[in-house]
This record gives sequence, C-alpha cells and structure tokens, in this order.
Amino acid sequence: MTIKFNEDKQQQKLEELRESEEESLAQVMSQKYGLPYIDLGVTPINIDALRVVKEPEAREAEVAPFNIINKKVSLAIISPNNNKTVALIDNLKDRGYLPSLFMVSHQSLEKIWDRYKDLSYSMETKGGALDIENEEIQDLVKKVKSGDDIKNSIEIVLAQKKSYRISRILEIILAGAISINASDIHLEPEENAVRLRYRLDGVLNDILNIDKDTFGLLLSRIKLISNLKLNIKGKAQDGRFSIKLGDIEIEIRTSLLPGGYGESVVLRVLNPNAISVPLEELGINEKLLDIILKELRKPNGMILNTGPTGSGKTTTLYAFLKKIYTPEIKIITIENPIEYHLKGIVQTQVEEEKGYTFLEGLRSALRQDPDVIMVGEIRDEETAEIAINSALTGHLVFSTLHTNNAAGTFPRLIDLGVNSKVITSAINIAMAQRLLRRLCNKCKKKAELGEKENELIKVITNGIVDKKYLAGLDFNNIYEAVGCKECNFTGFKGRTGIYEAILTDEKIESLVKENPSEREINKASQDQGILNMKQDGVIKILQGITSVDELRRVIDLEE
Repeated sequence: MTIKFNEDKQQQKLEELRESEEESLAQVMSQKYGLPYIDLGVTPINIDALRVVKEPEAREAEVAPFNIINKKVSLAIISPNNNKTVALIDNLKDRGYLPSLFMVSHQSLEKIWDRYKDLSYSMETKGGALDIENEEIQDLVKKVKSGDDIKNSIEIVLAQKKSYRISRILEIILAGAISINASDIHLEPEENAVRLRYRLDGVLNDILNIDKDTFGLLLSRIKLISNLKLNIKGKAQDGRFSIKLGDIEIEIRTSLLPGGYGESVVLRVLNPNAISVPLEELGINEKLLDIILKELRKPNGMILNTGPTGSGKTTTLYAFLKKIYTPEIKIITIENPIEYHLKGIVQTQVEEEKGYTFLEGLRSALRQDPDVIMVGEIRDEETAEIAINSALTGHLVFSTLHTNNAAGTFPRLIDLGVNSKVITSAINIAMAQRLLRRLCNKCKKKAELGEKENELIKVITNGIVDKKYLAGLDFNNIYEAVGCKECNFTGFKGRTGIYEAILTDEKIESLVKENPSEREINKASQDQGILNMKQDGVIKILQGITSVDELRRVIDLEE
C-alpha cells in the first residue's frame, strides 16, 4: 500500500503551527517586559500612522506604527531592549509624539510593513511639506483637466473602502487645482454636506459635495500637514505646507474659520508658474508700457501699484523686478509671503508673530546697501515715511497700497501722515489695476450690444484724450461668453489686466500740496493722455478680449 503525502497541506499546517508558536512567544515576552500584547493580523491598521516612521527605519529598528490619534502613536515592537528600537522611540518623543508600546510577533510586523505599499503616493517631509514626486501623481496632474475630471476622480475614491482614501482624495483636490490653475480651494460645510469649490480666474466654481464624515477625516489630514492644532475647532487657524512637483515647489496657505456647521477651509495655491508673467504679457497697453519702461530705467524714485486683494499687484511688481535685474545691482524684497523665488534677488518674508514686520524688514533692508527695494505693502505711517525717504535718497522703490484707483494714492499717503510736500518728489508713477477674465477663444461668439450698453461705450470712448488708442477698432466687434470643455464651461480662460496710471508732473505736484480729492487729481491728470481702467477695459472689449458683463463685474461702468 502506497501512502501519498499532500505536501502543500503539510506545509500549510507547519506554517500555522509556526505562527501560533510565534504568537505564543510574543505573549510570553509581553508578560516578561510588562507590555500589552497585540495580534496585528486581526487588528485594523490606520494607514496614516505609517507616515510617522519611514519604511527603511521601521524595518531596521524592528518597529511598526499601526495607529495614531493626534500625537499619540501606537508602536508595535519585538524587544524594548533593542538599541535601534530605543533610539527610534526617543526620536519620536523628540518630534513631539507620545508612543504607546505593544509587544508583537515578527509576522505581525511583516503584515504592517507590507502595508507601506498601500500608502498614497505622497510623503510628508520634516518641514510639513506634501512631497509629491511620484510619477502617478504627476500623471494625475496631467490627466485632470476639468472640474468634471476632478469630481469623477474623487467619486471613484469615495466608493472605495480602503483606509488610505482620505490622503488620496486630498491629493486629487490639490493636483486638480494645480492642473486647472485654480488660485484657491474652498471646503464649505453646510447643513447636510460640504461644498468643494475652486476659484478659477477670480470666480468660484462648484465641483461637488462631500459627505460630512469624509470631510471630518479630510479636515484632520489638512490640519496635520499644515501643522495646525487638531483639537481646536472654535478658533480661526492659519498654517501652510508645500507641494513639490518635480522641480517646482508650490506653497499652500491654509486658513480655517469656525462656522455654524463646522470649520470652513480655504487653501490658497501659490503656484510660481502662475505668477511668473513677463511684463509685456500682462495686458498693459503700448503707451503705458513705454512710460513704465522709462520709469524703470530711473535710478531712484517710487512706483506704487494699487488695487484690492487679488488684483494682480504682486505679479506686476515681480514683472518689474525681472525686467530690471542685472548682476550689477542689488535688489531686496520684503514680502508676505514670498510667492515666487527670483534668481539673483534677496527675498525676505514677513513674520509678524515673531515681530518681523514690513517696517522692520524695510529698516533691515536699507542696511544691506540695496539699489532697488520692493516692499510688499505699505500699511502704516512709519513704513510709508521710510519708503518715501528711501526713494528720495537714491533707491528705486516698488510697493503696493490699498486704494481703489491711482488718484487715491496721494490722499491715502497724506492720511497715513506723509508730508504732502515730499510725496510727489518721491513718487515717479502711481498705478492701479484689476484683473479681467479673457474670453475663451474656442467658444466665444459675436454679440449685439443693447442700446444702453452701446451708448455707455460711446460715452467712455469719447472721454479718451489720445484717439490713437481707438485706431482700427470695430465697435461692432463685440463678443460674449459661451462655455466649452476647454474652459471648464465658464466661457473664459486666463486673465488679463486693466490699468491706469498718473505721473507726478507739475500740475499734480502743485495740487497734492493742497490735500486734494481723488476727483481733483483725476481732472488734473487728464492732459497726460493715459487711459483709466474703465477706458482700458472698453478697448479690450472692442478687441474681443473680454465681454461687457465681465468688465461690469470688475468695475463700476456707470460711476
């Protein structure tokens, strides 16, 4: 009689016996060292805990993190006497974590280590960065081209029950924003859901609604990578992290605001590619561009750019800096934040919580023997006076001011306490700007103006002193937005600026000494023949660049 052995079955039994013995040994060792025992083969794993310790370090020290709540991390170990294990635990404590130790078997460790492959394709760096360098994430940025693509990608992940889906959803949200050039991401809790919106070309667009349970996990994830406090919910918080996408580092500024239905989240995307625009491509008309280039060649004086938040002032100042940069001059900037790193230029970032303000930055910059200084914003009397004095003592100074128009620059500086007799000696040119959405060239269509709008455009164009601006323009060449896949069905793609400027000539100089109103300054500057924003906008309508409705959205045409 021949006896046949089932080798596979025997091997399976031996494996089960070995595993059982190993678990029994781990239990014995746990009693010896006074540590709780756990079998991770039947314990749920919090995949985000794996981010606390990198895989090579975990394997070398024979440990594995398997759960994390705030800074409390559950750590599986083989022996508390292993020198590398002890060193890793000390390192976790130094980083602010509170490790809870559990005795496990080797096979339990292997099961956790095997889960490292389930981590989403991003890794946090010590600086709180979300370091997106994996090819699959870069592919995602290339593939996601519209709001519908983002919505579909998120819905696919939401349908999965995997523990790492929250990290994946955040990656899709961020990658989508980068891909379609969104400037801000909004997560807004409402009564029954949370609304995800992107700001595209200055206007908010709905993407989809997320359930509140998913948002709760997503909010914790955002707080974690932004270095914000997880347990605070009734107080506003601000943080930041960065995304490394190939050679580009994109900073994300996080803002949390408590509300009736939960914390509202805004993530501002500071993409250096979006802000690095050459001066000639900003939409400045030819005459004003020639004037600006002439002013940029001067060795001293001040160029002030005004407008509300989000009107493109910083982008314009960066374009000025890039235009004038040569190795022979020293340029220093004081910014909040540094939105784009410029080669060969010394850039410093304001940190008000540490006492480093625009004023302190400007004082320090002047001790560095600069030729050109850019002050991100003039907010108070002291900063204004030092900036003015710098322009009077051989420095070329660029800065911004919060006023509605170019004429408002002079009364605003007087209100800040600057001596009206020196303002015009320091300021070469005062500018103002807004951003208009450009009509999508793929889908825009010709439109007929109504009688009221036609009359309005005629009134505005009649006010243009230099009629050369109107040469070759067709008053029937009006277009309106339609919407297609190319422009995310908004009818617009990209933005351009509308500008106005006032030079400090003799008329302006004598008037400013009398503390004039904006209206008086505008009247005195008319002979300069420079377009105001309303006129610049109407010309862009007649050129088919934008629409009447878009210009009306940005400025008051009837004013």
